[in-house]
Amino acid sequence: MARKTANDDPLAPVTLAVGQEDLLLDRAVQEVVAAAKAADADTDVRDLTPDQLQPGTLAELTSPSLFAERKVVVVRNAQDLSADTVKDVKAYLGAPAEEITLVLLHAGGAKGKGVLDAARKAGAREVACPKMTKPADRLAFVRSEFRTAGRSATPEACQALVDAIGSDLRELASAVSQLTADVEGTVDEAVVGRYYTGRAEASSFTVADRAVEGRAAEALEALRWSLATGVAPVLITSALAQGVRAIGKLSSARGGRPADLARELGMPPWKIDRVRQQMRGWTPDGVSVALRAVAEADAGVKGAGEDAEYALEKAVVTIARAARSRGRS
Repeated sequence: MARKTANDDPLAPVTLAVGQEDLLLDRAVQEVVAAAKAADADTDVRDLTPDQLQPGTLAELTSPSLFAERKVVVVRNAQDLSADTVKDVKAYLGAPAEEITLVLLHAGGAKGKGVLDAARKAGAREVACPKMTKPADRLAFVRSEFRTAGRSATPEACQALVDAIGSDLRELASAVSQLTADVEGTVDEAVVGRYYTGRAEASSFTVADRAVEGRAAEALEALRWSLATGVAPVLITSALAQGVRAIGKLSSARGGRPADLARELGMPPWKIDRVRQQMRGWTPDGVSVALRAVAEADAGVKGAGEDAEYALEKAVVTIARAARSRGRS
């Protein structure tokens, strides 16, 4: 989900793609190449790394051609260019050649900042390709992928896909592509579950969901699968904590519409609906017991206990029992 400057012409003389998200950087290049080939099917594309761009190479590649051919010159990792090559790039930016599009890929940051500043000063079209480290960013990316494909997906389906696939944007994009190609109509959580059985069950949030719903056997099965597939125990305790805290926050909140509660509690409206379903059977005492169990498990997986798996199993069982505390003597 790259962000672009106001100059959004992919055939601008210079495009500057800034960031460390490989998928977005590659898409920035692909967009320019596609536009160039649409204008001229015989466009010559040169894709270069810093070691391939020696002093004088850029001048050679961008020199006038007898045939006036269109050309795209891609320079990857521009922050690693040698000082002499940086001088060549700066000189070119001052007088870019016609029928040639230069694409500079830069990681951002202080290294090689001279190239970055020079390209911006020259009025380069800029595409932001930041690394998506936050779950909310990856969720927004998945939603954007479905919109770009002209398809609708429920919020629960988007969240389930992020939970199942993880942080790899290429895999998330591929999953959206597969779902939109294979499934008609709105993509919902059930569809994601069918396609990604195993991966979805291995997610830490699935463990938490089953536990707070009081489904101990399913929560334990998901927990063992998670651990077997390499999910970090600390991620599972974090998900358990989020699940129990959501129950506690919603149970103590004033009644109201999901949208109003979402603003008050800092949750998306769809999550309000899900937590409302999960909180049946919970009592204030049950929440307290569950939070203590999570705290003990967190300490256990961080070294206070000898067996992280046992600490997690104990917490899951305790939380599932607390979820059924209402109505028990």
